[in-house]
Parts: sequence; C-alpha cells; structure tokens
Amino acid sequence: MFTTRPVLTGTLGMVASTHWLASAVGMRTLEAGGNAFDAAAAAGFTLSVVEPHLNGPGGDAPVIGHRAADAHTFVVCGQGVVPALATTEAYRELGVTEVPGTGHLAAVVPGAFGAWLDLLARYGTLPLADVLGPAIGYARDGYPLVAAAARTVATVSDMFRAHWPTSAQVYLPGGVPPGPGERFRNPDLARTFERLLAEASAAGPDREAQIEAARRAFYEGFVAETVDAFVAGTPVLDATGRAHTGFLRADDLAAWRATEEPTVAVPFAGVEVHKTGPWGQGPVLLQQLRLLEALGVEDLVRDVVEREGRGADDRGGPQAELVHAVVEVAKLAFADRDAWYGDSADVPLDALLSTAYAVERAALVGAGADDGFRPGAPAGRPPRLARALVAARALADAGGPDGDGGPLGAGLGEPTVAPTGLTRGDTCHVDVVDRWGNQVSATPSGGWLQSSPVVPGLGFALPTRAQMCWLEDGLPASLVPGRRPRTTLSPALALGAGHGFAFGTPGGDQQDQWPVPFLLRHVVGGSDLQAAIDAPTWHSTHVHGSFHPRAHTPRGVVLESRLGADVPGALEARGHAVVDAGAWSLGRLSAAGVAPNGWLYAAANPRGQQGYATGR
Repeated sequence: MFTTRPVLTGTLGMVASTHWLASAVGMRTLEAGGNAFDAAAAAGFTLSVVEPHLNGPGGDAPVIGHRAADAHTFVVCGQGVVPALATTEAYRELGVTEVPGTGHLAAVVPGAFGAWLDLLARYGTLPLADVLGPAIGYARDGYPLVAAAARTVATVSDMFRAHWPTSAQVYLPGGVPPGPGERFRNPDLARTFERLLAEASAAGPDREAQIEAARRAFYEGFVAETVDAFVAGTPVLDATGRAHTGFLRADDLAAWRATEEPTVAVPFAGVEVHKTGPWGQGPVLLQQLRLLEALGVEDLVRDVVEREGRGADDRGGPQAELVHAVVEVAKLAFADRDAWYGDSADVPLDALLSTAYAVERAALVGAGADDGFRPGAPAGRPPRLARALVAARALADAGGPDGDGGPLGAGLGEPTVAPTGLTRGDTCHVDVVDRWGNQVSATPSGGWLQSSPVVPGLGFALPTRAQMCWLEDGLPASLVPGRRPRTTLSPALALGAGHGFAFGTPGGDQQDQWPVPFLLRHVVGGSDLQAAIDAPTWHSTHVHGSFHPRAHTPRGVVLESRLGADVPGALEARGHAVVDAGAWSLGRLSAAGVAPNGWLYAAANPRGQQGYATGR
C-alpha cells in the first residue's frame, strides 16, 4: 500500500505530534538526556504556544504514561473541575438553561499546566527551566502561525474588537488579524512563563521544590489572583448573547491538584488498550473493540488490508462491510457513553466492558443501518438520558439542524468556529517513547483563543469545558461543583509483552472513532504504523455531538473517497447517509512506541501538512 512517509525507527527516542515544532522540541529534550515524561511536557508546553486555537496553558490535559522499569501504567488527570459557585441553581437564576460554549460562565479550573508539572515531578528528570524554555522562546521570539489559527482569529476578529479587548490586544497586532505563516508573538504569555520560572528558582536548587513553587505561583499565587479578578469583575459577552461574569475563583484553583489514577484497559488482538476512566469518553473506544471482537471481524480486516496492500480494485465489498460493522458498533458504544459516562455518578464500567455485555450488544448489529438511539442496560440498570439530548435527537430526526454532519464540521481535526467564538471543539496530541521504553500519550486541549477572552496580562484564555455538563440534576454528566466535565479528550496506549505504542488524535467526538480503523489495520491486519495512519478512514455522525447543540445526522457516515468508488453506494444500499469528505480529510492520528522487534518506531498524520514524527 502507498504510504506518504516511512515509519521512523531508531534506538534513542521518538516523538510524534500534531505540530512539527512540538515534535522537534520533544526530540531536543530526549537528545539532552531527558526521558519521555520530560519530552512530553516540553512538547505539551510548546503546543500551548503554537496551537492557541486548539489548546493553551490554561486548558485541559489528560495524560497516559507507561514507566517501563516496573511496567507501571497510569493516568495524570489534567481535567479541571467545576467551580464551587457554579451550581445549577446559579445558572437558572441568570436565566441560563444550557452552559454557553464561550465566555466566563463555562470556565472550569485550568488543568493543563498543573498536569504537566505533576508529570514532571513524579516521573521527569530535567529541571523545569529546561522543559519550559522552548515554549518561552516561541512565545517571546515568535513562531509561524499555522493557517487554521489565522483563519480562526480572522473569524472572531470583529468580536474581539467589539467585546473582548484583551484578546484583541494579543491576537490582532496592529489591529488586524495575522496572516497564515506570519511570525506571531505572545509576549504576555512569555512573561507569565518567565515569572513562573523566577518563582521556581527562588525555591532553591532542588528540582521538585522548584516545580512545586511554580505550581503554587500558578494555582495559589499571581495567576490565580489575576484569573479571579478578571472572571469575577469583568462581564464578557458569551454565546447567550449577553455579557456575564463567571463563577471561577482563586479558591477553586488553590483547592485543585492534578491527580494520578489507574487506567482502564481491555485486551484486544494481542495488546492491552489503555484509556482514561469514564469521566472522559475514553472507555467508549474499549467498548467498540469489545463489540468488534464479539462480531468476529478479524478475518474481514485481514482481507481488506491484503486487498489494499496489492492495490486490488475489488476491495469495495469487504471494505463496505467493514465500515458498516464499525459504524454500527460506534452507534451502540456512543449511546452508552451518552447515557452512562460522567464524573457525577457511579458508572457501571465493569459491566459496560464485560465480554457478556459486548456479546449482548453485538447481537443488535444488523445488515442495515440502524436509525435509532439504543443505550444499553448494563448490570440490568435502565439508562437515563438528559432531556436536552432527547430534544436534540428529536430535532435532527425531524429534519432539523445537523451541525455535525458535514465534512467541515468534523474533518482534519480543526474546530468549527462561529463568528461569536462558539466552537465545536478540538485539540492537539503528542506521543513519546524513549530509549528506556517509557511511553506517553497526551491530548492537551481547551483554553481556546476563540472561546474565552485572554486573561489580561497573562496571555492565555481559560477552559470552557463546563459546556459539556448538563444543567439537569441526577445525570452522570450533570454539572456538580468539584466534579469533572465529561470530556472528549482521549489519549491511549496499546501495550503488549515488551512492546506497545502510544497513540491518539484530535477531533472532539471523533477522537474515539478514527483510532478504530487504525487499530484494526495495525494490530489485526498487520499494516505498518504509517500505513495504518495513512489508510482512508471514516466516522459516524449518527452519534450525538458533545458540544452545543448536541446535534447528529441520522445514519450519517463521513468517509474519505480513497476507500473506493463503489463503497459509498454499497453503504447507501444498507441505509447509510454518506458524505464524501475528500481523499485526505479525516483525522490527525499519531503514534510512537516500541515495536515487537525492539526498535523504537513512530508515525504521524500527513493530512493538513502539519503533524510530524521525529526520532533517531
């Protein structure tokens, strides 16, 4: 099969990410003697500077790591929690029935910076100055602004000028949006990072004491104080069409710390796939793998990969059959996500991931496209759905707006942005492996420049992740102070005996759809890492979007045309509503790990001409 790039192999280390500068910084860190945890943090800090439309230091960052020396696999949760003042009653008193996707009302505790510091303190080896230094340099001296970021700024520039002057000051230099490829600087962010480093240095020579001092300066010091004053004292326009102050306070930041948690994992095709807990959507990938295993798709996958490998023109039948199976499985798994996942209730995860439940659910997959919404009853517990979700589904079923259905709404992994800053959410990703076999997968996100105004003097925006919560009480994903919003962020590891790889992709709700064909091709079909990333892919838009207005397209399937000319027709004959998104349009996958033969290896997505893998 044709591939765009070789699989990189080596012995020192590998970094793959959604931006070439972050990959280069991660590799520089490995070459300086750092380990995978140092490199991931350095790349993560860099991403927070060079992809400001996709993440920021005030955003969110779930991280999955694997320490090879003792086979310790873990999650560092950098998802901030709902503020103490943000009760459902408080929103209702404002006349707000849904948490808006922009502005102060959606702000939660910023978790990304704390997550990177926690990873460094527990598992890193290098001083904070070495890890944070490259990000400071790019913020201070400038970097080439990617075209998608320039488009995002241009889209919201009128709102910045009229309503968010702190954002206009940073992102409209000279009063006009920067152009694609223009050298862009954020001196306020550079000064914030430099002040944090100064606080760290003042703590003395001990590395961990320095990291803790930087954490305190952020969460208990000048950053928290500035955030508090801005959110409590400055009303800003949000997606309700009105200006509001917010609920986030310095006490919320001071009370929060990144936590280390166990992963959730299931065996699949000779590896164990690890995800975060059901406070995020990560286990939905595991449910899909369980269902596909119950359906027995292995021979079908191998047939498709073999035909692709020899460039056969007769792959349409098997390919359409595989797409159908994966799409129908996604509908069932994501229905369970919407009914059961969240941090505000007990999630019956063991039942959801059990073999017996997978067999029971797989029996619902028929020959035609199902047009229903069928969450299950794990352990005999009946599902309860949010009223707003039921209403959104009814609207789409009646032919109303289908905001997630078209390829522009869920393509390369870039967010869909309205002039008001309303974003259908997206993120970035980084994977690292080092010479010792340590591995990291991280999906930093939030703090989008277009969804929250820049905090004056700090140079970054706040996370608007509370928009993921329901203002209906008693649901797993209900808004509850101190609880985490049910995020879409979904890093992953696949580990075998002495081998394995970190992987993931941006893409909102597609973060746990695009990896399914990738895993099937790589671990079942035997495609190499780059070929599995390059291969044409697809996703279902029948599943409900996690972002307002929670839309879906009944029976919708978005696919890349390289799947074959006869695939769309074959799927339509089964009842699917097919959208051709073009030849190279879906996903931003990357991966890095230890191959079964002992080589370190990595690959990255060519779509969008931005993601790169590097290593030696």
